[in-house]
Amino acid sequence: MKKKWSFKLELKRKAIHLLSLLFLLSYVIFGGMWGEKIALLLLTFLLIFFLELDFIRLKTKIKIPFGNLWREKEKNRLGGHVYFLIGAIISLAIFDFKIATVALLMTTFGDMAASLIGMKFGKRWLKKIPDRAWEGILAEFAVNIFIGIIFLSNWIIILVMASTATFVETVFTHADDNLMIPLFAGFNGEITLLLIECYKAI
Repeated sequence: MKKKWSFKLELKRKAIHLLSLLFLLSYVIFGGMWGEKIALLLLTFLLIFFLELDFIRLKTKIKIPFGNLWREKEKNRLGGHVYFLIGAIISLAIFDFKIATVALLMTTFGDMAASLIGMKFGKRWLKKIPDRAWEGILAEFAVNIFIGIIFLSNWIIILVMASTATFVETVFTHADDNLMIPLFAGFNGEITLLLIECYKAI
């Protein structure tokens, strides 16, 4: 059943999430200048920095900038940006760069589409999964497909990753999607790529 949300507040939250793209941009810039290892070390440094900030926030309960944008569930646990950065580091370190990029962009823009479209236009709400509307789910899937088309050339990989990201965002309501989406979508995309390459080699 649909909750009483503030669309304006949700829009601000998602705008803040766009800052997560700076992590990916930093990796590309510093990776091009000094190599992948240095870029990953930089992201790890940022992760440690944000972990320390969140530790202070949770221990002292001090007010922080944009504190009103935190979700209720994030007020007593690590913020979504920390989970996203963990997912980004793992994805960029393990997966093919294009697959990792697509997984991270699906995490940002797919989630944004699902939330905003679902809130604004949602009429058909899932009965057993709270706060999920079919309108938002379909919007997320369409955005994920579009992202895949931009960076990938194989439709099988695109469909696998888009379906995985949409499924995880919809069903994994008790785990942070900022971590789950890049890991699951990236892993499935990478496995699919390996299977395709093995098939071509036969």
